[in-house]
Amino acid sequence: MARLQGDLKGRSFEFAKGIPYASDALPNNVKGWTLARQLIRSGTSFGANLREADNAYTESDFCHRCNVARKESSETQYWIELCVECGVLPQNPGLKLATEADELTRVLSAIVKKVQTRLNRGSK
Repeated sequence: MARLQGDLKGRSFEFAKGIPYASDALPNNVKGWTLARQLIRSGTSFGANLREADNAYTESDFCHRCNVARKESSETQYWIELCVECGVLPQNPGLKLATEADELTRVLSAIVKKVQTRLNRGSK
């Protein structure tokens, strides 16, 4: 049963597609490779965890997976902002990706909060 509503899965996929392109813009040196590895790991993990959440068997597992995805999107935002601040990633697409990561994190925070509230009501 699919739990996620709207275009969240599509947005997460489009976001993940932009991550390898952003990492390609990083310098071809140890600094660039290290940052690219972190960026790709967290930026693509976000969508994978969201897909797992959508196919979770229980509300608790759904909430947990959404929370993991939320953390990954927040981490991705950190790496993007770091790359832009250090001047190794151009502001465009960097700031566009960082803004999308922030928006996705906020959406997931709201989902997690709503599900946790529902789960807490059910346990009383």
